[in-house]
Amino acid sequence: MKKTKVGIIFGGKSAEHEVSLQSAKNVVDAIDRDKYEVILIGIDKQGKWHVNDQSSYLINEENPKLIQLNKSNETLAVVPGQTDNQFIYKSNANALDQLDVVFPIVHGTLGEDGSLQGMMRIANLPYVGTNVLGSSVCMDKDIAKRLLKEANISVANGLAFSRSKRNQINYKEAKEKLGVPMFVKPANQGSSVGVSKVTTETEFEDAVDTAFQYDHKVIIEENLNGREIECAVLGNEDPKASIPGEILPQTEFYSYESKYIDESGAKLAVPADLSDEIVKKVQEVAVEVFQTLECEGLARVDFFLTENGDIYVNEVNTLPGFTRISMYPKLWEISGVSYPELIHQLIELAIDRHEKNNMLKSAVWDEE
Repeated sequence: MKKTKVGIIFGGKSAEHEVSLQSAKNVVDAIDRDKYEVILIGIDKQGKWHVNDQSSYLINEENPKLIQLNKSNETLAVVPGQTDNQFIYKSNANALDQLDVVFPIVHGTLGEDGSLQGMMRIANLPYVGTNVLGSSVCMDKDIAKRLLKEANISVANGLAFSRSKRNQINYKEAKEKLGVPMFVKPANQGSSVGVSKVTTETEFEDAVDTAFQYDHKVIIEENLNGREIECAVLGNEDPKASIPGEILPQTEFYSYESKYIDESGAKLAVPADLSDEIVKKVQEVAVEVFQTLECEGLARVDFFLTENGDIYVNEVNTLPGFTRISMYPKLWEISGVSYPELIHQLIELAIDRHEKNNMLKSAVWDEE
């Protein structure tokens, strides 16, 4: 039986580079080698694409604080417009082995925001995860929440400002509208990168400056007192939701370090201790959010659950972490889908979508 060739693309120029390396390691370790042949493509922090050997693609792979991409001597270039041999070696222009499907595990900027997805579309390659539109919409928390509000899905009250409006950001006005504490976030970042919880004007000004280091737009949101519930969604036209889990932060809030570096920073309750009624409600809203924001393949929907049972969407992550402590694979595991089976289903969903899209194109061309 011929194995499917899967190009696992990881690393990237974003602030979540090291998280991506951890995720890639777990995918590589778990993928079914009887079904799939893996080709590793690591993107360094300068944006160069390296073909990596599976025996030595990471340095300090067991240490999240020190993990690094082991850059190879073989870098790649992309040839736009080709339906095969889309990747070539820069050193000699020979073609990389033809990929059947791409599994992008590049978190954050240029990997999760539709950029990499657009490149795969141009290269006519099936890829795991949400399409260009859904990826870019969900990456921008401001735009995503505007669309959710339009669909009558509850989100925290907030304000959004572009860099050009920096002089209009006023602590007293924000406090009057949102109360304290407040959260200040870059609009286009994941994994709590650049996020600050503030209670004073000095903290507020510092937090705004920090957020602008990561994006051209910041959002300022009210603090919602509630349990942090997460739900994984899987599928294309008919998505399904996992059993929900809960984040139990042991620090001020669920920070980047708590998610990926310091395991003592938060505890994961998998499954969450919820009534059957609330579980059903969370699952229904998660699927509704997934479809409202044009997601495909996979996403993790994060909620706040208040004491009176109200559910607020915090954010939607279209390329959630796949590290050994990440919620997305853990939630599917308790829902009856093992890690290797989850990877298999994601790849099958990618290939199925690609085939259907190509059938639609063929029908249009036939009509012309």
